Amino acid sequence: MSSGAVRPATFREVFAVREFRPLFGTYTLSTIGDELARVALTVLVYQRTDSPLLAAFTFALGFLPWALGGPVLATIADRFPRHRVLITSDVVRAVLVAGMAVPGTPLPVLLALLFLVSLCAPPFESARSALMADVLEGERYAVATSLTNVSLQMSQVVGFLAAGGLVTVLSPSAVLLADAATFAVSAVWLTLGLQRRPAPTQDVAEPSSVWREAGEGLRLIGGNPRLLAIIALLWVGTLFTNAAEGIAAPLTDELGERAVQVGVLLAAQPLGTTIGGLVLARLLGTARSDRLMPLLVGLSLAPVLLAGLVAASAGPGRAAYALVVGLMFVSGLGASWSIPLNVAFVQAVPPAYRGRAFGVAVSGLYGIQGVGALAAGLAAEGLAPSAVVALAGGVGLVAVVPPLLAYGRTRGAVAQESPAAGPSVS
Repeated sequence: MSSGAVRPATFREVFAVREFRPLFGTYTLSTIGDELARVALTVLVYQRTDSPLLAAFTFALGFLPWALGGPVLATIADRFPRHRVLITSDVVRAVLVAGMAVPGTPLPVLLALLFLVSLCAPPFESARSALMADVLEGERYAVATSLTNVSLQMSQVVGFLAAGGLVTVLSPSAVLLADAATFAVSAVWLTLGLQRRPAPTQDVAEPSSVWREAGEGLRLIGGNPRLLAIIALLWVGTLFTNAAEGIAAPLTDELGERAVQVGVLLAAQPLGTTIGGLVLARLLGTARSDRLMPLLVGLSLAPVLLAGLVAASAGPGRAAYALVVGLMFVSGLGASWSIPLNVAFVQAVPPAYRGRAFGVAVSGLYGIQGVGALAAGLAAEGLAPSAVVALAGGVGLVAVVPPLLAYGRTRGAVAQESPAAGPSVS
C-alpha cells in the first residue's frame, strides 16, 4: 500500500469504534491514579530518609516487575480472553491499593504492596495493547496509538500536578484511596464496554507453559532484525530520556524549590509529549513521522543535557528552575518519536503473537525505566543531581546512534501489504 495514498484517520473515526472508548478511558483514569500514588510515596520516602537512592527506588519500584517477570506474566494476554485479563487485573489492583491506604501502614509494607500491584501491570498492558490491535485497523490504529500515547502523557501531567498539590494537604492514605477508586471504576467500565472474545487462536499447537510462550516472544524478536532495531531504539532512547524522573525530588531540592514543584517538574516532559503526539497523529501521519525519527530522538535527549548544565551552573533559584522545566518540556516534544515506533512494531509482529511480543517490548521498556531511575538515584548519592541529569542527556545522545542506524537499515524489511493492525482471532 502506498503511503502517499493513505490519509490519516480522524479522531471522530477512532472514537466511533465502541470498544476503543472504554480501552482509552480506563487507561487514562488508572494512569492518573498511579501517578498520584507514585509521587506521594516518592516524596514521603525522601522526606523520611533524605536519600536520593531510596526516593529513586520508590519511584522505580512500579517498573521493576516488568524487568523481573514481565515477559512471562504478559503471556497471560495470549492464553486467556483479553477482556477477562483486563477486568481481573483491575479488580486485584483495586483491592491491593485499598490495602495500601490503611492509615499507619509501615513503609516496608507499603512498598511490598506496591510491588504486588505492579505485578498486575504486565498482563494488563499486554492484553490492552493486543486488544487495541484487534478492534482497530490501518490508520485508525495509528491514530488510536497516538491518542493513547497522548492520553498516557496527559494523564501523567494531571497526576503529577495533582500529586504535587495534594501531597501537601492530604495524607498518603487519602491519595492511595483515590488510586484504588480509579481501578474499581476501570473494572466496571471494561465489564460494561468490551465484547466477549475467546482467547486468540495461534498458528501452532498450544504451548505447554507460560515459560515456553515467553520464550517464543523473545525468539520472535531476537530472530527479526527489524524488531530488534525497534526494541533497541525504544529501550535505549527511553533509558536516557526518562532517567531524571527518578531524582526529581533531589533535583527540585537542589534548585531551591519545595515538594509541590516536584510534580511540575515531572509533568513537563509528559506535557511536551502530549503536544508532540497530537501534531504527529493529526498533521503528519505515520509515514512522515517515521522519516523524522532521528530528529525527534535527538530533540528528546539534547534538552536533557542542557537542563543538567543549566541546573549545575545557575544554582538555586526560580529562574533556573523555570528554565529546567522548559527544557524538559522540549524534551517531551521530541519524545513523541515513540508513536511512529509503536506502529512500526505492530506492522512487524504476527497477530497471534502480539500479546507476548508486546509483553517483551513493554516489559523491557518499563524495566529500563526502573533501571534508569535507580541508576540516577545511585549516581546522585555521590554527584549533584544536576550533574546526573547532564550525564544522562550526553551519554544518551551517543548511545542512541547505533539503534537509529539499525532502524534506518531495516525500514524496508516490513512487508508492504502488512496492515498497521488487525484481528488476532480468525
